[in-house]
Amino acid sequence: MNLAEIIVLAAALGVDCLVVSFSQGLVLKSNRIRNSVILALTMGFCQGIMPCFGYFGTEAVSKFIAPYSKWFVFSIFMFLGIKFIVEAFKEKEKEICCLGINCLIGMGIATSIDALASGVSLNLTKTPLLLSALFIGFMSFWMSLKGFWAGIFFKHLPSRFLEAAGGIILILLAVKNIVM
Repeated sequence: MNLAEIIVLAAALGVDCLVVSFSQGLVLKSNRIRNSVILALTMGFCQGIMPCFGYFGTEAVSKFIAPYSKWFVFSIFMFLGIKFIVEAFKEKEKEICCLGINCLIGMGIATSIDALASGVSLNLTKTPLLLSALFIGFMSFWMSLKGFWAGIFFKHLPSRFLEAAGGIILILLAVKNIVM
């Protein structure tokens, strides 16, 4: 792959990060700067490191992960999406926050399954790993920040609908991973 193709790959992989971060931006109301950076760092790190695992474990990883990757991503996003929708209509004392360590790791892994697969492609095409992983990680970080703050921009809508919309976005991501 040449540099232009690596950049396009990085942008394509960053789209899931943007959408997930957008859904978080819709529902989070406090510590926005801190939360946006933590989320973006998680997404960027996971997206940047997973191609390395795919690159070095091309044979071993693809045999075990490939048959189930769509269902793994589907399950995580479906669970998070349903959780958002249920929480949207529950009476609550505090706001929804899906930035706990387990949730961050789940979202990071779910969004980076495609990056794991891209590592296999990088290996097979003899593309430089370090440059690719850095571009993928940076692009995912940047797109996560942009997605989070775009979600905040739409906060003027009623919060229950925004929380449900965030859940619907995650469910649509789950379905996208099964269909495509």
